[in-house]
Amino acid sequence: MQAHPVTPTAAASGRRPGRRGRPALDRDRIITAALELIDETGVEALSMRSLGKHLGFEAMALYRHVEGREDLLEAVVDRLMSGLELPPDPGTWQEYLKVVAHQVRGLAQQHPRAFPLVATRHPAAPWLRPPLRSLDVVEHFLSTLRAQGWSPTGAVEAYQAFSSFLLGYLLLEAANAGAPTGPPDAPLDEGQSRTGTGPAVGHDSDTDLSGYPTVRELRPYLEEDRTDAEFAAGLASVLDRLSNLK
Repeated sequence: MQAHPVTPTAAASGRRPGRRGRPALDRDRIITAALELIDETGVEALSMRSLGKHLGFEAMALYRHVEGREDLLEAVVDRLMSGLELPPDPGTWQEYLKVVAHQVRGLAQQHPRAFPLVATRHPAAPWLRPPLRSLDVVEHFLSTLRAQGWSPTGAVEAYQAFSSFLLGYLLLEAANAGAPTGPPDAPLDEGQSRTGTGPAVGHDSDTDLSGYPTVRELRPYLEEDRTDAEFAAGLASVLDRLSNLK
């Protein structure tokens, strides 16, 4: 009697039968598929089971590469932010802000159902503002303005006002495109992110800023509560603009 080699069954491997030649699972492929699924069906429809079905694997196979839905949502946010292409040669500060604004708007328009994750989830530190939420982006933004001659307080106020403008306008655009702008069912704790494009940060006091010298220098200004003054300034700006339309 001829012996036949023993091969693992589909159930033992966590894979669905009948689909040979598929690329192997890895974290990058899972994150890409999660973003695709969110783009197609929205954040609320994303589950480990639905993602496994989308990839053609049992849900349990995904847990070898991601810790669960919360970790997955963190990775999607990180993937979206890493897609921003900030200009190495900013030109004037006005040109720089235009490029950043159009970059973030392009991200929101390309992924309207995923963008609310970027815009509404708590960032790694309370003094970082969505959607310019990652330390890499904030360091680039602040260091560029400082190099253009902006004062420390001026650069921080520009970052805060600019982020607020982008947040409000792009969330409105996402809502008009049919995307829910509330939080997903599963909370997102970015403090335990292990997504690979930036340092893992926890509570604000634990935030490692060693690779972000401008953010570290300006952190005291970033931590100041200027919400009342910022709201008043923003309202005055809107009223000035409206007065010109009368």
